[in-house]
Amino acid sequence: MHVSRPLTGACLVLATALTLTGCFPSGEPTAATDDRVSVAMLQPPRSALSPLSDDAFKLSRWSTAETLVVLDEDGDPQPALATDWTQVDDTTWEFTVRDGVLFHDGTDLTADAAAHALEYAAQAAPQPRILDGVELTVTAEGDTLTVATADEDPLVPHRLSSPQLSILAESAYDGDTVSPVGTGTGPFELVEVNGTTSARLERFDDYWGDPAELSGIDVTFVPDGTARAAALRTGEADVVEAVPVSQAALLDQELLTEVPMPRTNTLHLNTGNGPFTDPGVRAAVREAIDRQALVEGVYEGRADVAEGLLGPAIPWSADRPERTGFTEATDPGGASITLATYSDRPEQPEIVTVLAQQLEDAGFEVEQVVREYANIEQDMLAGEFDAFVLSRATVLDSGDPLAYMASDFSCEGSYNIARLCDADVDDLLAEAEPLAAGADRRAAILAAEAEILATDAALPLLHERVIQGDAAHVVDSAKDPRERLLVTPRTRLG
Repeated sequence: MHVSRPLTGACLVLATALTLTGCFPSGEPTAATDDRVSVAMLQPPRSALSPLSDDAFKLSRWSTAETLVVLDEDGDPQPALATDWTQVDDTTWEFTVRDGVLFHDGTDLTADAAAHALEYAAQAAPQPRILDGVELTVTAEGDTLTVATADEDPLVPHRLSSPQLSILAESAYDGDTVSPVGTGTGPFELVEVNGTTSARLERFDDYWGDPAELSGIDVTFVPDGTARAAALRTGEADVVEAVPVSQAALLDQELLTEVPMPRTNTLHLNTGNGPFTDPGVRAAVREAIDRQALVEGVYEGRADVAEGLLGPAIPWSADRPERTGFTEATDPGGASITLATYSDRPEQPEIVTVLAQQLEDAGFEVEQVVREYANIEQDMLAGEFDAFVLSRATVLDSGDPLAYMASDFSCEGSYNIARLCDADVDDLLAEAEPLAAGADRRAAILAAEAEILATDAALPLLHERVIQGDAAHVVDSAKDPRERLLVTPRTRLG
């Protein structure tokens, strides 16, 4: 078993910009044939592989649809289908579109074609999540693409890195549907999709970058974790994403790689009403938590103890300032609390069970509430629980964690489970928001994180890892914390 740190900046850019037995359907390719690779994916398509939905991340992981920009290890934008860009003013950016790129349907990538794709996304209903709250207009002249926003937005290049803004040929867009079949620019062409069952890709020999080593990819969608693990064990799949923790110990550890994810499991304490309006009682929870016990007992050691909201999948988070000025804990005095979570992720109820015991040992009386997410979200956001355990992606589509912090911890945040409203937190979030990508913005984000942690309204528990399985003969599949890459031009069979 290997624990993989995030891809280096150079590798991440290069990889992109070059860039139970019998469970598989009968008649579909399984193990590698010649130089093809078989991939078992966790989730089937939810929107017919539309790039405007979360299905876009599948297209990205198969290296078939590409974006104008990609992100490096630190989350900073790098060239892809755009070779460079400049900020003209606070709301206007100009991108130079790469010359010599062919779409899979044989048409040329031009600034007009890129503008068509982005305009379609901006006008879609619903819009891609990356454009929530963003008013975007796009024009093209020559090889220059001009992107303008209604309000100042320093993250326009980051937004254009989202797989939901992949650039497809004009033939992909037909009325209200978008088809990625035969319309991408990547080293692999999507040639066949069989509903929610499977997909097939072939090497695109006219790719603008280095050609793919493999001749093709055979994808099967296998939602059942036990079945995915069995596919790796029996050789039915060469690459398996998201091996469950419960199955990992049953597999050859040399075939597994643990990749830190930008996802943190956090205990949110309700500061709006109930016992956790008292900072001293929140501090008592902070001191009662044994994070290592959660990692070892629930995740079998396959997670990282949290030191902050941001974890090892974001390398620069290690530069956070040392925390000082801890609030002194007060005796909870038998305070009765409701501790809730959802059952959709199997680890969540187990975490609540362990936390409940730790809190009871510290003097709290704990009632546990566990429901499916769809049946608990409304009450969670309404502040019906004293404490809630949430697994949350800390880097959303733009690759920048500030949006997550503002959503979850600002006074006006739409996902503020802790109901935190702290002027110092809001001031620091506001100071970070207009800063350009780079060292100053990262430092400002870490300052805001420190202020959030000082409230004890959010107690990070652990940072999750995704476990990826690769057959012994698979070489250079991507181990990507953001789950945007999997099979790249360099992936091959050894």
